[in-house]
Amino acid sequence: MSNFTTVDELNALLTEGASVRVLDVRWRLDRPDGHAEYLEGHIPGAVYVPLDTELSTHGEPSEGRHPLPSTETLQTAARRWGVRAGDIVVAYDDAKGLAAARAWWLLRQGGVDVRVLAGGIRSWKAAGLAVDTDDVTPEPGDVVLDEIGGEALTIDEAAAFPASGVLLDVRAPERYSGETEPLDPVAGHIPGAVNLPTGLHLDPEGKILDRTTVLKTFASVGVTPGSSVAAYCGSGITAAHTALVLDEVGIRAQVFPGSWSQWSNTPGRPVATGDQPG
Repeated sequence: MSNFTTVDELNALLTEGASVRVLDVRWRLDRPDGHAEYLEGHIPGAVYVPLDTELSTHGEPSEGRHPLPSTETLQTAARRWGVRAGDIVVAYDDAKGLAAARAWWLLRQGGVDVRVLAGGIRSWKAAGLAVDTDDVTPEPGDVVLDEIGGEALTIDEAAAFPASGVLLDVRAPERYSGETEPLDPVAGHIPGAVNLPTGLHLDPEGKILDRTTVLKTFASVGVTPGSSVAAYCGSGITAAHTALVLDEVGIRAQVFPGSWSQWSNTPGRPVATGDQPG
């Protein structure tokens, strides 16, 4: 079964009254709170999910910008969203699925049947489907989540990973190389990591490219079915999207949620620069 749901498939589920809960996870680095945009128009019945407070937690800079929430915190949030045992959950955003993938990655670990809407809210609107402007507050759900975190790497595990597998840095090339760093205190990448920006797997609408193309792109950096692979980015959001794409083509990946924001805020961690792993 695909990790992605099309607009037509979601519309059919909603029309037939299936047990589906839709999550609006609008978040971007330049606009972390997407609630205003949600109120301007969202998929009918969708609940707004604040990524910064329900799909992550906050601590010291040395923990990164988006540390994982506890299983209890995520379960409380999922029940607020109205998720019940056995529900299908569909997450979407307006940023090519990057934020929605964070919800997918966490909820999938929790044992939920969760998918990402291909093309997000833009594809829904482009199809001429109705949007609502209410602030949805559903009846509380009763979902019980499995323990999350088993697919996450610690900072020490991320440091050691290139010795036994492929560690993907999925940020833009100029951040990987150290030419620029707009957010974190140090520029560069984790020694041994290879650069493969997650945008390479997407078309202009934010939909995943065909399987053959995606597999070829991953193979170009040594990732093939059966590979040991992990991904990191700036703060663990975009890396979850790479894990989503990898899973879609049959390759299981781990994620370093602390990512560069944790690495660069931890004294003593080595830094590589340039366009090679180092």
